[in-house]
Amino acid sequence: MNRTQPGAGQESVWDYPRPPRIEDSTKHIHLIFNGVTIVETRRARRVLETSSPPVYYAPPEDVRTEHLILSPRSTFCEWKGRAAYYTVVVGDKQAVDAAWFYPNPTEAFVSIKNYIAFYPGKVDACFVDGEQVRPQPGNFYGGWITNDITGPFKGEPGTEGW
Repeated sequence: MNRTQPGAGQESVWDYPRPPRIEDSTKHIHLIFNGVTIVETRRARRVLETSSPPVYYAPPEDVRTEHLILSPRSTFCEWKGRAAYYTVVVGDKQAVDAAWFYPNPTEAFVSIKNYIAFYPGKVDACFVDGEQVRPQPGNFYGGWITNDITGPFKGEPGTEGW
């Protein structure tokens, strides 16, 4: 793994901790699916974990939850606990398991309880302060890549053993 040296105003995902850290964010988070704004907030929380771009969790009151249908899918994170999933539905378009949340997170992650994160690759567009996000590579990870984040990122080819 060859770490990309961050430039001025950039963060390296290799400086993020393990276990992950939660930070409040006042950046403008905006998510669109099938022409509808699903998330609009300046009250997100970022989860930062070694080798992964930030994941933004939005407070449910800043999410158009009428477009979310609880999915039967669940996964387990060694740090955060069991995640539940939502399918996003707007009109005749749906994104299966495009969002997730922790209804009963571990004590260290209680501040993101019921906050909702989205896979940027499963919706039409995600923005951080007006910059369109690039999805973290791979099918499992939900990080949001912006120009102020450097990698390499877990999920890229050859990173399975990291």
